[in-house]
Formats: sequence, structure tokens, C-alpha cells
Amino acid sequence: MWTRTKNRVVAGVMILFFLTMSLCTWLKKPDAFSGSERRVLAQFPKLSAERIATGKFMEEFESYSLDQFPMRDTLRSLKAFFTFSVFRQRDNEGIYLAEDYACKLEYPLQEAALDRAAERFTYVYEKYLEDTDSKVYFSIIPDKNFFLAERNGYPAIDYELLINRMKSKTDFMTYIDITDVLSLQDYYRTDTHWRQERILPVAEKLAAQMGTELTGDYVVKTLEQPFYGVYYGQAALPISPDELCYLTNETLESCVVYDYQNEKTGIVYDWEKAYGSDPYEMFLSGPLPLLTIENPNADTDRELILFRDSFGSSIAPLLVSGYAKITLVDIRYLHPDLLERYVEFDGQDVLFLYSTLVLNHSETMK
Repeated sequence: MWTRTKNRVVAGVMILFFLTMSLCTWLKKPDAFSGSERRVLAQFPKLSAERIATGKFMEEFESYSLDQFPMRDTLRSLKAFFTFSVFRQRDNEGIYLAEDYACKLEYPLQEAALDRAAERFTYVYEKYLEDTDSKVYFSIIPDKNFFLAERNGYPAIDYELLINRMKSKTDFMTYIDITDVLSLQDYYRTDTHWRQERILPVAEKLAAQMGTELTGDYVVKTLEQPFYGVYYGQAALPISPDELCYLTNETLESCVVYDYQNEKTGIVYDWEKAYGSDPYEMFLSGPLPLLTIENPNADTDRELILFRDSFGSSIAPLLVSGYAKITLVDIRYLHPDLLERYVEFDGQDVLFLYSTLVLNHSETMK
């Protein structure tokens, strides 16, 4: 008798809990954005007989209910705590912690994606560069797994194979190896990206290999607020934040940046973005398809065209002293066929600088 009553009470409490949480999900105002995860959240799907019949409504409603569940961030943190501390699992939905760094597993190696990236680079080369006097270079930025994964017992892609495959598919470009001037400490602990104040050796090596020289000293400045990188939110654990530092000098402060997408002129460091949801976007205003940086104090008339991903935003300012103009192109957002409307390819240095994360997921390239 007591057992039956206890079971009924437990079942009743659970039913009441789920009904309450479901009701709260229906009644609460949907959040548009998750600051911790840095992504847009699913909204209530459009309701129609056709969408119900095809199952599309329920499919989208499932995503909506997961994204808008009450106390979602608290429950995510509890799940992460139990995953790591109680069940002793080594990662939580691909996020792992090692050597005081948060990182996301990047495995396996997608050889088809590498081939597609090489095909897109070849297309740009043959369309715009093959018959010009431009010198074309290529360099690969390793992600944090290059330093962390294998030595901490996590699955790791074969980076040597990745680099060699890309080099063999793009032998029309001069390859610049930067792995020997990088270390784990050059990356943020809570984010994907490298730290600008630590990558001067990378900029100097790239410049030297391209036959130009970087000049001038920098002042290191630090944002007043702590920097919580993208992996901080994805890990859902109380990891201590990073500091976000940036380098500046008179040359950088005098540079003029033009944003073709928004048709506006700006400066190298975007202070509005610096105190926004992703402070890393302070570097050249974040993910934009086409930018130019003009250096009015340049001692040369040389120009650089930089095909890049988000890592390029923070290193491009460090290359400014070697060029009168740098054009940054992101073919994840701008189809290469449109480039001829904005860029005249004629004797510039051209550098394709991409992270292993983008190369291994080149479906993002147009």
C-alpha cells in the first residue's frame, strides 16, 4: 500500500513538473539570442495545416522548445557539471577542458572539404591572378587542437596530412609555414582565436616571406571588461575569463578602413563591437565580406590582398606597416565572381590565410 502511494506521489510530482515547465515554455516571451552560446535561438514556427501534415511544424517546434526551455542556461550548466564531475566523461557535446583551456573536438579530417577549399582557391587564382604579376602565397593557421588534442588523449586529425594535401592541391601558391612560430599560449583559453598581442612573430614571418618589412613599435592595451570566448558559453561551466588585448600605434590610429557591405568608413578597432556580445569582433568589425585598410603613412606603394577567415581580422592590422593598402576578402560571405566589381588584380601580393577549422568545413565558402 505504501509503495503504491509513493509511486503515485512521485509520478504526480513528475507530471506536475513537466506540465508546469511546458506551460512556462508556451507562455514565456521567446528569447531572440543566447549570449552564452553566441547564436540566434529558434522562434515559434509558423502554424498551418500543410506544415502540420508534412511534419515541418513539429520538427521546428522541437527546436523551439529546446531553445526556449525555462532556466535553459542553468540546466545546461547542471548537465555539464554532471558530465564532467560525476560521470567523468571527457567532453560535453564536443567541448573538452585540458591544460586550463576550453576547446572543441575537430575530428575526423574531411578530405573532401579540403579538396573543395583547394578548388575554390584555384578558381580565384585562375579567374583573377594567373595572368597577372601578383605573387601568391598560402598559409594555414592551426586550431587549438593542434596543440591540445593528441597530447591529452583526444581524437586529433592528422595535421601533417591536412597541410600536405592542401599544399599539393595549391602548388601554384608559395606556402608559408607558421606552425613553428605558434604555441598554445598564443590562443585564448575560452575562445577559438589567437591573441593579437602574441602573434607579432607570425606577422613578421609572413611579411618576410612576402618580401616586405614591418616597422614600428606597438603599445599593448587591454579592454577593461573580461573576455568570455565562444567556448565559455558552449562549455556551460564557470571557467575564468580571458583578457582581450590589442596593439596600437600612430600608424594604426591613422589608418582608414572602408567597409563595402555597409558603405562606410571606419577605423581599425571597432569600439562598439569591443563591448558587444563578441568582443573579438572589435578587430576590423568582425565578419565582413570586403574591407580595405589604407595606410597614409606608408613608406611604400605595395598592396596586399588577404583572403581570410576570422583569424585574419586580428593579424591584418599587424601587416599594415608593410603596405600602403590591404584588401581583406572573405569568400564565406562574398562569391568570388563578384570580386571583379570591387578589386583590380594587378601586381599586388596575395595571401590566402585560413584556419584548419574553415578548411575542414569548406562548405562555408562560396
